[in-house]
Amino acid sequence: MNPLLNTLELDKMIGQLFIGGMPGPQLDYNTITLIKDYHLSGIILFDRNITDPMQLAHLSMDIQTLSMDQAGIPSFLAIDQEGGRVARLTKPFTLFSGNSSTGKDPRAKEKARSFARTTAIEMSLVGLNMNMAPVLDVAKPGVDPHLEGRCFSESPDIVASLGKIVISELQQNGIISVAKHFPGLGKANTDPHSELPVIEADQDEMKTIHLLPFAGAIEANVPAIMSSHAVYPCLDGGLPATLSKKIIRELLRERMGFDGLIISDDLEMGAVANLTGGVPESAAKAFEAGIDLMLICSKQEYILESIGVIRKRLLKGEISFERLRMSLERIAKHKDRFLLPAKIISLHSVKSYFERRH
Repeated sequence: MNPLLNTLELDKMIGQLFIGGMPGPQLDYNTITLIKDYHLSGIILFDRNITDPMQLAHLSMDIQTLSMDQAGIPSFLAIDQEGGRVARLTKPFTLFSGNSSTGKDPRAKEKARSFARTTAIEMSLVGLNMNMAPVLDVAKPGVDPHLEGRCFSESPDIVASLGKIVISELQQNGIISVAKHFPGLGKANTDPHSELPVIEADQDEMKTIHLLPFAGAIEANVPAIMSSHAVYPCLDGGLPATLSKKIIRELLRERMGFDGLIISDDLEMGAVANLTGGVPESAAKAFEAGIDLMLICSKQEYILESIGVIRKRLLKGEISFERLRMSLERIAKHKDRFLLPAKIISLHSVKSYFERRH
């Protein structure tokens, strides 16, 4: 990669390292600019972006038309659809009871399969292609309330088994599965949205409990894994996983052999933003640690500032162009595998499917 690229070309390369949020239910000027001028890799959608299935299908079409026109390749269109408490798609989409309920059910495998298959079909119908699920954290007593109901089980074997089913079913039905939160948040006693959790577990506990479901996900060819904003003293003394080369590069890439996409949890969370002095600095450090796609869910100005910080470090030689090339190749490979040929959204099919559900 030529370090003498002009700024516009370089910014379009760096922009591909980000999945960002958008403010409302229609494409707005700033989101259009991020896709057009910076080739933003994807959009993550929340309640604020969704009113009903037809509106969501129109929004997906608008984003993908713009992405194809400007970058020649579709965008990742992501959502958190875990079931239970964390479900951005509400009625008339199919609602499920959530992971904890599934894990306790005598027909747990059948329930997990049904959730993943139906969720994938409905996501695909409205043009979504990436689900930030399943949660592979192994619940421990006293887990922070933000994870209540979101973990399949206290048994790593059950978590691994059900996680594999969800991953497989999502992918067989055209949805990119993102396993989270590596290397395991099930022992968190604080919420990373505001504070930095410290996971007190020794090497043996990490290997036999918390890492086991992620090893299973890698066996199941999961295409993407999300990092956690927590410190693991036995793995890296002071840095949260998202910012740790020891955890992202050495453990996940080298020792566990994962070659898919590594995505950060939202970099606006206090757990990392407060630690580094701000979101742009967190983004640069996450990228240096080995993260391929940085998630910034609300303030789009942070994406622009982060692009500037990473550009400056590339041009100063503090981050290598080889590092950038590796992530861009990984992103392109997964877009080619999952998003091409570009899917056609049928508004007639959306309308008839959800009318039948009433």
